[in-house]
Amino acid sequence: MRPRGFLGARQWLSGAMSRCVLEPRPPGKRWMVAGLGNPGLPGTRHSVGMAVLGQLARRLGVAESWTRDRHCAADLALAPLGDAQLVLLRPRRLMNANGRSVARAAELFGLTAEEVYLVHDELDKPLGRLALKLGGSARGHNGVRSCISCLNSNAMPRLRVGIGRPTHPEAVQAHVLGCFSPAEQELLPLLLDRATDLILDHIRERSQGPSLGP
Repeated sequence: MRPRGFLGARQWLSGAMSRCVLEPRPPGKRWMVAGLGNPGLPGTRHSVGMAVLGQLARRLGVAESWTRDRHCAADLALAPLGDAQLVLLRPRRLMNANGRSVARAAELFGLTAEEVYLVHDELDKPLGRLALKLGGSARGHNGVRSCISCLNSNAMPRLRVGIGRPTHPEAVQAHVLGCFSPAEQELLPLLLDRATDLILDHIRERSQGPSLGP
């Protein structure tokens, strides 16, 4: 169910996003892209989804338009993409509760789970590898699990950004929560660009035709 249409979302935004002026919605689709991570921990592997959102905002010319919103406990920015409209979201809750922010924003903007993209780190892919997955299980990722629980659906498209898995299982937590090494940081700009290209191309394709299922 979509409890609020565009008018309701616009009225809410006019009060809640004082630095963001929402133009009349274009006739095309609306999509949300949520970068999962831990607020206040930039540069960590677990928050690479938020780094992708930062690059996406720069590409779309809205890097200075982020607005903190208390209704969904997230930073939000709006951007046009052709006839479509993108809602960019960076949760301000911890990873395990990211889904509460994502679900609240989806409700306010009248979006279904299929219209919400999740961008997150992926242990089982090496750094530099990207994969776009349409729905499915959380595969052990707590942020995705939170989103599935709060949206009551596993249909969200996901951009999985490889961070690599350490050899020793006991090192996984420190690896995930740690910062990228200097050598890894040299690879990040190209990785973020490729991730941005992949998600924008996919959204453009879906905006031109019927929505894809999981």
